[in-house]
Amino acid sequence: MSSSLRVTTLDPAGQARERVLAIRDGWLTEEDGSVVETVSGLTLPGVPNLHSHAFQRAMAGLAERAGPVGDSFWTWREVMYRFLARLEPDDVEAIAAQLYVELLKSGVTSVGEFHYLHTAPDGHPYGDVAEMADRIVAAAETSGIRLTLLPVLYQTSQFGGAPPTEGQRRFVLPTDVFARLVQDLVRRHGGKPLVRLGIAPHSLRAVTPDALDAAVALAREIGPEAPIHIHAAEQVKEVEDCLAWSGSRPVAWLLDHQPVDQRWCLIHCTHLDADERGRLARSGAVVGLCPSTEANLGDGVFPFPDFLAEGGRFGVGSDSNVCVSPAEELRLVETVQRLNLRARNVGERQPGHSVGTALLARATAGGAQALALAGGALAPGQSADLVVLDTDHPSLVGRSGATAIDSWIFGSHGTSPVRDVMVGGAWVVRDGHHAREDEILDRFRRTMRRLAS
Repeated sequence: MSSSLRVTTLDPAGQARERVLAIRDGWLTEEDGSVVETVSGLTLPGVPNLHSHAFQRAMAGLAERAGPVGDSFWTWREVMYRFLARLEPDDVEAIAAQLYVELLKSGVTSVGEFHYLHTAPDGHPYGDVAEMADRIVAAAETSGIRLTLLPVLYQTSQFGGAPPTEGQRRFVLPTDVFARLVQDLVRRHGGKPLVRLGIAPHSLRAVTPDALDAAVALAREIGPEAPIHIHAAEQVKEVEDCLAWSGSRPVAWLLDHQPVDQRWCLIHCTHLDADERGRLARSGAVVGLCPSTEANLGDGVFPFPDFLAEGGRFGVGSDSNVCVSPAEELRLVETVQRLNLRARNVGERQPGHSVGTALLARATAGGAQALALAGGALAPGQSADLVVLDTDHPSLVGRSGATAIDSWIFGSHGTSPVRDVMVGGAWVVRDGHHAREDEILDRFRRTMRRLAS
């Protein structure tokens, strides 16, 4: 199936220019000159969201009460454990579908689902070990978003192999059962055009070195490009505990003991020293920044300018899904640095160049790499995943080229200028509306009312 679109997009200099995009079977191909549809507005490559825990969309706002002895990531985590104890498979599917529609309407065309909710509330496996993972795939298919599913290996509560806590019981699978889960997912979903599969050892505190080796070996079984994602160095306490356990900081330990390369995505990496930062940049791995969640949890500030200067690659994710807008995530990446450094235009230092365009291009390329996608550019051989901005939107009217991107990222508040979204050559959002948003929202509302009862 083929078609062509006449669109306005950006040239390498950041100027708006008209061109024809030819699409065949969900891929961009060489231009053939025929035009089926003229698309008004500014067309961009779809934005990847490289890190999501979908179920946490339903608990946004539930951890914003002051505790008796101060609050941190670790107290937030206890709220999360209590919340997930009630979630059933139908709930997870309904929440994920609602989230994915919201992501699509904000300009996200692909999501990396870091999926660690495996078992029943009492910690026992479902009859089908892939029950929960299949619900994530079903939600993605209902919404039309492109999915990189990252089943999580989680077995311990602390460095050195401490047993999991009661609150973590729904995450835990023995290594052989986890391997069966991965094999089942490959068999069921491996050939689907909008599904990719990878592996996510949760963190160094949640897997032993042997279990980490097993997870990396499973990734190789999936395929040579299967991504490997892991949380790393999010909290100061995590760094201190890793030093006490191994004598090394978490990212240094990974770089010393695993073949960290372009297939890897290290999530957060908030607390790096200079040596780790340089080595990580040189490895070719992607750092997954989730600034709205990192701010919400009080994680700290990633050393962004120095990492960029050393050639580091990054993408953005929504993580706990207190925010679903890639524009807002990129705005936070930049503005947190401005506050920290008391400077402006930190993410792009070339005189006259657009900060928003630079951030968006790097995050799109880094996200595509982290999710093992052929995307990130409007070029032949890339997936036909497109986002169209409404240039008549109040935040963009009168703006063109790179200035429109800067206005989207730094000047759009309230309503979004994202008008149309295409995934795999099919329009999934038109004029700001998703074709199935009403039924998906209705199911989500029923789920939320049940959980609140």
